[in-house]
Amino acid sequence: MALRGRALYNFQSENQEEISIQQEEELVVFSENSLDGWLQGQNSRGETGLFPASYVELLPPAGPADQACGGGAPGAHASPRGSPGAFLSQPGSFEEDDDDDWDDWDDGCTVVEEPQAGRLGTNGFPPLHLSYPGAYPGQHVAFRPKPPLERQDSLACAKRGSVVGRNLNRFSCFVRSGVEAFILGDVPMMAKIAETYPIEMGPRGPQWKANPHPFACSVEDPTRQTKFKGIKSYISYKLTPSHAASPVYRRYKHFDWLYNRLLHKFTVICVPHLPEKQATGRFEEDFIAKRKRRLILWMDHMTSHPVLAQYEGFQHFLSCRDDKQWKMGKRRAEKDEMVGASFLLTFQIPTEHQDLQDVEDRVDIFKAFSKKMDDSVLQLSTVASELVRKHVGGFRKEFQKLGSAFQAISHAFQMDPPFSSEALNHAISHTGRTYEAVGEMFAEQPKNDLFQMLDTLSLYQGLLSNFPDIIHLQKGAFAKVKESQRMSDEGRMAQDEADGIRRRCRVVGFALQAEMNHFHQRRELDFKHMMQSYLRQQILFYQQVGQQLEKTLRMYDHL
Repeated sequence: MALRGRALYNFQSENQEEISIQQEEELVVFSENSLDGWLQGQNSRGETGLFPASYVELLPPAGPADQACGGGAPGAHASPRGSPGAFLSQPGSFEEDDDDDWDDWDDGCTVVEEPQAGRLGTNGFPPLHLSYPGAYPGQHVAFRPKPPLERQDSLACAKRGSVVGRNLNRFSCFVRSGVEAFILGDVPMMAKIAETYPIEMGPRGPQWKANPHPFACSVEDPTRQTKFKGIKSYISYKLTPSHAASPVYRRYKHFDWLYNRLLHKFTVICVPHLPEKQATGRFEEDFIAKRKRRLILWMDHMTSHPVLAQYEGFQHFLSCRDDKQWKMGKRRAEKDEMVGASFLLTFQIPTEHQDLQDVEDRVDIFKAFSKKMDDSVLQLSTVASELVRKHVGGFRKEFQKLGSAFQAISHAFQMDPPFSSEALNHAISHTGRTYEAVGEMFAEQPKNDLFQMLDTLSLYQGLLSNFPDIIHLQKGAFAKVKESQRMSDEGRMAQDEADGIRRRCRVVGFALQAEMNHFHQRRELDFKHMMQSYLRQQILFYQQVGQQLEKTLRMYDHL
């Protein structure tokens, strides 16, 4: 039964699951039971979603007269964006702890989908239902989001008066990623940290230390295979790492599994998106070729990243050929404790001092740059896609029309034999056939240049979509530093505690700057290669068109 409520304070929504409310606004509350300090309901504008429980007071049920007058917000019984149960974790919602071989996974079951506008977790920060206890098997209790303090609980507030306040929004990526817990010192140090990722100062600032064992990996021979006596089909890809003696064969869902492990573990790393899935036409030649090209780009970015390339789960994915060893390594990766907030403990940062304000200014510049680049990449992608459509359709059709028109002229000249020149007629007819061939060349050309450009642009659209959440982590850390220093100046916090928060913020800052530096290095290489390849193919294409036209022109020389 819906309840009536009144907003005590203004609240501005930050994501799709929340709604904004205004002070004194009357609300419809779907249930008086809060979910980690959040209520679900509807505002006076008919929007449904979540808002903080401490921002709302419940009102007594409306009397019969009020009900007769239609008291309450309109659409009180409309279906909300999601029932409370939709935000609770389900057993195995992220990890399947089964003993089935990979080939027994359902082809239609995947947790990787093409990013959509308004969806959360662009860099893999867990979806809403994964931020609750039990969503990650083996997750340490200290990493779980803690419910916000109720404003009415003055005793609890007094006891925590010397502690930096926690973010009220439990669904903020700053909270869900575990970075808030790390900044506030709630992530316990491990007795032994087996993996470390050093950051060093380079000519352009902090950068990841180079992988001591660099390698590359090819993606080849997409092959259709079957199982269950041909009932089920799938595409297998041959992966050949340069540091391995023999290749391994992986399906797309194997890449899918690895991708989710990467998102789960690497909190502040910009993990490249996998190529999109496709519900139908999975075995069509064009789709298989497109996926292969984009998997090659994805693999190239993975192997070139100083941190991702060293990940044990990635190495296991590239090298393991034994079924038993594979399952053991898969379970080991899924039970990895150095994920999320704990992953930040693996960084070794330089001793050089960096002023936090300078870091914040640098991050703001990169934020503006990434937004502008995202817009320009989208613009170029749109133009290139339209050009592909014209090559395949419009250009070919126009050249075919021109060729047919020349053919018609040739046929007309043959209508009066005494005055007909067979050589001229043949030359004109050949000209028509040449332009028809040129039309086919235009239709085929995108496979040589525009497709590769679109592949690179698609990869960077995914990378750029990751950075808003990653930058939000750093912004949240900056805010905690400023808050802790203010409390220290007011005598409400010990200075050494404030220094600890500042020190941990430096870790996040160095990691983000190293990631920004790596992104720029790859961007320069990738776009240089993209432009060179496109221009070379364009030159070759027009040279071939010119050769066809020159050959046709010579037919008129000796008429």
